Amino acid sequence: MLQQPHQPLQVAAVPAQRTPAREDEAGPWHSEAVCRRDEAGLFFAPSKEPTAARLSREESAKRVCARCPVMIECQEHALMQPEPYGVWGGLTAAERRVVLARRRRREMELKAAASAGHIAAAG
Repeated sequence: MLQQPHQPLQVAAVPAQRTPAREDEAGPWHSEAVCRRDEAGLFFAPSKEPTAARLSREESAKRVCARCPVMIECQEHALMQPEPYGVWGGLTAAERRVVLARRRRREMELKAAASAGHIAAAG
């Protein structure tokens, strides 16, 4: 069976208009992303994708992410934007929503603890 040659991802995995401002001397983090050499379809769902196919595709995407040297930067980018679709930094959109909810809850707990400490110290 003939395989199609892999086309490098241009803007599908990291849209140009959403590129983070942080760059170091080696260039933007996404220039080192392993996914730039894979098919965009692996990281983003086609419309009306059956559940079993989606789960299989997401697991394949996560395996690519697991070997990526900039996985953490990618994940933080997706959490800070926030990216609503696709697998970014080894997390699906649903997994990112959970992480963000936990971060918000933790921030609220820390603020409440700081307020309680401030009140106790004043009293």
